[in-house]
Amino acid sequence: MNTSLPALVITGVSSGLGLATARAFLARGYRVFGSVRTPADATRLQTELGDNFGPLVFDVTDGPAIAQAAAEVTRQLDGEPLRGLINNAGIALGGPLLYQPIDAVRQHFEVNVVGLVQVTQAFLPLLGARPDFRGQPGRVINIGSVSGQVASPFMGAYVGTKFALEGLSATWRRELQLFRVPVVLIGLGVTKTPIWDKGMDLEPYRDTPYHGPAQRFATFVNRTREKGLTPEYVAGRLVRILETPRPRLRYSIAPDLVRSWLIPKLIPDRLFDWMLGKGIGLLPPKK
Repeated sequence: MNTSLPALVITGVSSGLGLATARAFLARGYRVFGSVRTPADATRLQTELGDNFGPLVFDVTDGPAIAQAAAEVTRQLDGEPLRGLINNAGIALGGPLLYQPIDAVRQHFEVNVVGLVQVTQAFLPLLGARPDFRGQPGRVINIGSVSGQVASPFMGAYVGTKFALEGLSATWRRELQLFRVPVVLIGLGVTKTPIWDKGMDLEPYRDTPYHGPAQRFATFVNRTREKGLTPEYVAGRLVRILETPRPRLRYSIAPDLVRSWLIPKLIPDRLFDWMLGKGIGLLPPKK
């Protein structure tokens, strides 16, 4: 690694948005430390991305492995601060909450919420959140979702974690004023990434009353995904957000903000419930 380059940590870089973001920052002249879950991915990406990429092998639910990774980054930085931490790792598995296994719900919160908190706690001192820090602090960028403000059916566990991330990000933003560490939340819309490849497996719910409506919702999601943002476009936005001198508190990045975010926020909740229900078959049958 070229130790004179600015450095940042990105979680979940094995594919999709994380990989595109790692590439974008490397092209911009950064050192990138990226988390992957397997040694095989670490070897593959080290070869693919070059000398200024440093793989960190940890699962965001593994506290000791995260601590070990933070210690390794500290060693390699040799007193220099991190420019940024991009919390990108996450999961999204669909299903009606009435029938979704509680282990799947718990896994969402362990990965998307508790794991994110563990990672952020581990790397915040390198961003400047410590009393003895001198210099320009780095910043935290949390990859949230429009689903953190607009709830979709059949994505309840995922939606719950993204609503939680809205609150966590606001709390951190206010607390970290003490150290001048900005916290930025990204309200991301549909992107063309592998996170959705396994997310809408509805076979376990075939014999439930929700199977038909869930299939119609999955069809809608797939159509929307075809028009989704590319990971490369979003990655470019993240580079600019990290580098802008005074970032906004929240950025909404979506292919159709009017339909996916603005209209659901403006119309009454009961009307939006009815529109969704009618569109995918969630309204009760007429007696």
